[in-house]
Amino acid sequence: MHHEQHLKSSDTIRDIVIGMSDGLTVPFALAAGLSGAVNASGIVVTAGLAEIVAGSIAMGLGGFLAGKTEMDHYRSELKREYEEVEKVPEVEKKEVMEIFADFGLSEPLQQQIADEMARDKDKWVDFMMRYELGLEEPHPNAATKSAATIGLSYAIGGIIPLSPYFFISSANTALGYSCIIGLLCLFIFGYLKSKVTGQPVWSGAIKVAITGALAAGAAFGIAKLIGAH
Repeated sequence: MHHEQHLKSSDTIRDIVIGMSDGLTVPFALAAGLSGAVNASGIVVTAGLAEIVAGSIAMGLGGFLAGKTEMDHYRSELKREYEEVEKVPEVEKKEVMEIFADFGLSEPLQQQIADEMARDKDKWVDFMMRYELGLEEPHPNAATKSAATIGLSYAIGGIIPLSPYFFISSANTALGYSCIIGLLCLFIFGYLKSKVTGQPVWSGAIKVAITGALAAGAAFGIAKLIGAH
């Protein structure tokens, strides 16, 4: 028996990628920047945790608002589609026929399908939403789930490069371990993200790691430059 393999829960994977990528990069860059200005790990930990909390809330809120906007847009288009099948059914039938014309069906068969579909307005509207507008109904809890997934992923990603500062009092020493852990995790994350999304895994892993390294290096360099003056 043939089994097709398709990527499922793409929205959840997208939210994890959004949260984790920023979580691994931003707090890592902040910790590196602070390490260039101070040598007390306590200050880095305090600032890092504050940033992780604020970043998680901000990212989660962004995901929630995006999910709500998607739901509002779907409902608005759904209402409009019901009005159109009610007021201009012949126009909507022609649109159904145009869709099936693209599949190479004959005109008589297109007309037959359109007439059959018009018998059930709910299924007719659902068809138009999917194949004319390309819209799928979002899950009722999608916005809340997206917010939680993004926020939690950001927090987990942020704690990883910050963890050495919890155990090492010298910020400069902790920075070395943070760089090793942070870049390794960025590389692994980039590899897994590329594998899941079907992209070249090694180039994807290297790109993500380089992005994090550049962000941390820039923050560290700016802190050193300002501290020197």
